[in-house]
Amino acid sequence: MLRAVLFTIGLLSTALGLLGIFLPLLPTVPFLLLAAACFARSSEHVHRWLLGHRRLGPLLRDYQDGAGIPLRAKVMAISLIWVSIPLSAWTVVPLAWVRIGLLLLAVGVTLYLLRLPTRP
Repeated sequence: MLRAVLFTIGLLSTALGLLGIFLPLLPTVPFLLLAAACFARSSEHVHRWLLGHRRLGPLLRDYQDGAGIPLRAKVMAISLIWVSIPLSAWTVVPLAWVRIGLLLLAVGVTLYLLRLPTRP
């Protein structure tokens, strides 16, 4: 049962990651990392396929090997975080405590991204 749930989450994450290639506010790499983690625990065949993919594989392998993420991806991710989250917090969310939570989440993700190794 758990394998089926993880496989389904992996498929959904892969689909969202692929959509993120074309939609600017939808992240690609986090969804693909989640998909890889889910497939590693549910389908070794699909996990190998994802890591061996010509376009998607290098991003995942570099992250898993500790080589980091490209500078452009890091700058884009942090920029989009600080454009979209505050804008959403003040235009969509009416509750102050949810706004504060969103901003804290943005700070946490930003700090995490800044700590990752950066590839040129």
